[in-house]
Amino acid sequence: MFWPSPVRPWLQPLRQLSTNLADPFGDLPPQLARRVVVTGLGLVTPLGVGVATVWERLLAGASGVRKLEAADLPEAHRLVLPQLPCQVVACVPQDELAAVPWAAQEDPRRTARFMSYALTAAAEALQDSGWHPETAEQRRATGVAIGAGMSSTADMAEAGVLLAEGKLRRLSPYFVPKTLVNMAAGAVSIKYGLQGPNHAVATACATGAHALGDAFSMIRRGDADVMLAGGTESCVDAVALAGFSRLKALSTQFNDDPAAASRPFDARRDGFVMGEGAGVVVMEELGHAMRRGATVYGEVRGYGMSGDAHHITQPPADGGGAQLAMLRALARAGLAAEQICYINAHATSTPQGDDIEQRAIAAVFGADSLPAVSSTKGATGHLLGAAGAVEAIFSLLALRYGIAPPTVNLTSPDPALLAGLVAGTPRRLPTGPRAVLSNSFGFGGTNAALVFATAPCV
Repeated sequence: MFWPSPVRPWLQPLRQLSTNLADPFGDLPPQLARRVVVTGLGLVTPLGVGVATVWERLLAGASGVRKLEAADLPEAHRLVLPQLPCQVVACVPQDELAAVPWAAQEDPRRTARFMSYALTAAAEALQDSGWHPETAEQRRATGVAIGAGMSSTADMAEAGVLLAEGKLRRLSPYFVPKTLVNMAAGAVSIKYGLQGPNHAVATACATGAHALGDAFSMIRRGDADVMLAGGTESCVDAVALAGFSRLKALSTQFNDDPAAASRPFDARRDGFVMGEGAGVVVMEELGHAMRRGATVYGEVRGYGMSGDAHHITQPPADGGGAQLAMLRALARAGLAAEQICYINAHATSTPQGDDIEQRAIAAVFGADSLPAVSSTKGATGHLLGAAGAVEAIFSLLALRYGIAPPTVNLTSPDPALLAGLVAGTPRRLPTGPRAVLSNSFGFGGTNAALVFATAPCV
């Protein structure tokens, strides 16, 4: 057992904040005067639905990757299933989704799946945080920042077929709302009557991390006191699978052994596994959380962004853009590299991308003094626009419980990060004040890094 007793303790209150705002790492930098904490978490992933279930399975080394089946694809796409080079996916288990009481029960004719995933994750995060804005003032002070990388490619493909066949009158009146990236944020805002910032990010695979970082910045500058922030994605369909296959980005060598296909940092990796899901957190200004006796997973200390300015899909060989994002996040957090005890790497299981990220991490943290490093995509596959938010939640859980989750399928690690890589089993993190970092990078050369630290303590 890798978590404190009782089993699944994250379902119990973590602790109430004290009126003493002592910083466990020393003096805060001036830019952190308005401090931001995370008080609620929500997850919809290929590993399962709900934070408790997903975290338990992640620590146990489970995999959410499986064989692609006809039922995973829209009916019109099933004819081309045998032509797809990649035959493995990481889908949300729909039976588990239907079973959780907080699942969004939306009409699929009106609501795309990426929107429903976001609504479900947001419902869990709000329930977990205990924040239920009821007054006009509370709703005006609460905002939403939820992004998606690709929205609903299946609906776009269906519309293309109708256009080609000259059947414009059969195009759904909900086509536009189902394909706009900001509609997940809009749906959450409308459901709960939230009148704070209504914001959506679309930065490819860095979307979820940018959404959290932007929400953090909004609270710091006073645009809101509470933000629901995260990322969502649901593009497991023939169009997306074929497109990424044409880029030679997907794994094709493990079609007969799906659970082994996603293997970040492993010498046998040959591409990523497309996944789907959502991750949403509740962020609050520290004083607001204290006044209502909220419980806290950790403090958001740093957010770093950068651009590679190099290539539409490939980062520079030295990972210079990734380095900048990490360094800027550390600087904004007011922390030194040696104070980070765990890194949740972006590593998607592509040969070139994982190698470059290793170099960037080694350059920032020192090859001989690396913290624990893992990529949870070995278990979840790559959730594209949802990845950064889901992995930020894993980082917060690692911070809170002092456990670094393993990298599934890491049997032959590349040497560059050998000292820091967490392979088959979870690793205990140092006791006392802790800080963790989560990386996310996207096509177009967009990079984000988030730093979370031990919550303000007595």
